[in-house]
Amino acid sequence: MDSIIVRGNGALNGQIPIAGAKNACLTLMPATLLSEEPLTLTNAPRLSDIKTMTQLLSSLGAEVSDLQDGKVQAMSSHNIDNHIADYDIVRKMRASNLVLGPMLARLGHAVVSLPGGCAIGTRPMDLHIHGLEALGAEIELKEGYLHAKVPAGRLQGAEITLSFASVGATENILMAATLAKGTTIINNAAREPEIADLATCLRAMGAQIEGDGTSRIEVQGVDRLHGATHPVVTDRIELGTYMLAPAICGGEVELLGGRIDLVGAFCEKLDAAGVSIEETQHGLKVSRKGDRIRAVDVVTEPFPGFPTDLQAQMMALMCTAEGTSVLEEKIFENRFMHTPELMRMGANIEVQGGTATVTGVERLKGAPVMATDLRASVSLILAGLAAEGETIVNRVYHLDRGYERVEEKLGNVGAHIERVDGV
Repeated sequence: MDSIIVRGNGALNGQIPIAGAKNACLTLMPATLLSEEPLTLTNAPRLSDIKTMTQLLSSLGAEVSDLQDGKVQAMSSHNIDNHIADYDIVRKMRASNLVLGPMLARLGHAVVSLPGGCAIGTRPMDLHIHGLEALGAEIELKEGYLHAKVPAGRLQGAEITLSFASVGATENILMAATLAKGTTIINNAAREPEIADLATCLRAMGAQIEGDGTSRIEVQGVDRLHGATHPVVTDRIELGTYMLAPAICGGEVELLGGRIDLVGAFCEKLDAAGVSIEETQHGLKVSRKGDRIRAVDVVTEPFPGFPTDLQAQMMALMCTAEGTSVLEEKIFENRFMHTPELMRMGANIEVQGGTATVTGVERLKGAPVMATDLRASVSLILAGLAAEGETIVNRVYHLDRGYERVEEKLGNVGAHIERVDGV
């Protein structure tokens, strides 16, 4: 099992290209199931999760071609010959549940295993099920699988109000509604950029959608969708992660493809902490204003609030900040599993329920640590960049699900980082 060795060595300088968004691409790929015609995604990230989604779609009968070293995903679903999304694939990744809505909309039936993914808290399928049932599906849970069918033969438009602005439920319902008869309204819809990106792609395929990016999305169902080519939006979580690298180490790094509108609330916190963010012709340039970061408080919220997927990385920054910060996790109840590992490096952190209090120390110390989930993995790498000595991050298979070529990207701006086998 691979590990990553990081040696803290001071300032970082140079450019880091930001990939297409993992969470957007994993949502866009199942959209191929809505049409018999080809769907091509450009600016795709090169990640293990993308390979898992490819495996899932292929198991259903879709044809998926990995082009230009993985940056292009060319898909065709003209011959879907299987309606069962098997547990052995779905258990690896939560986004696998996003095949349910498209399969019901186009095929009228589907059997989908309950999903897996990072162990960061309970993420039930209830909102997905209730939304699809409102569109006319009948769904029954049997032996860990959702058995779904459309007795009327075609989904029917409906007004749906989500009790929580769930990203996954919004995406599943939105895709299903594109082929439903009549009008569907999704109230309290999630507003994340990945949903707007999905809606843009679906419109390119012929869907009639309004209101994406707001809490009220309206969909007028059409009889069929056609093929399209769509560029995947920039990954705001990878962007935010690498913005923290010069903040925690010093130096100046330009994030190619970066956009402030994708990380507005995050940028506000960085500015308050003493980080300079400058828009350039090619992206965002980030540097630390002073010798030491100032402590700031963070509360995770649905977009446009501070992203839960940047909480672990922000905690790594706060570990060496001047003062005490309070980080409150309001999205997932089990997302502080990285704190014991940071404490092994000398961090001063107290956790009570969904709140972590971090008192900054002058310097972290390198240590062997274990990655517990995707975002925790990269938070430990960031901490290692700021630590004295050597940090060994074990179990980095989590990392490969969401970050492409971390060692290369950080190494190109001056980090001492390498991947080794079986440390």
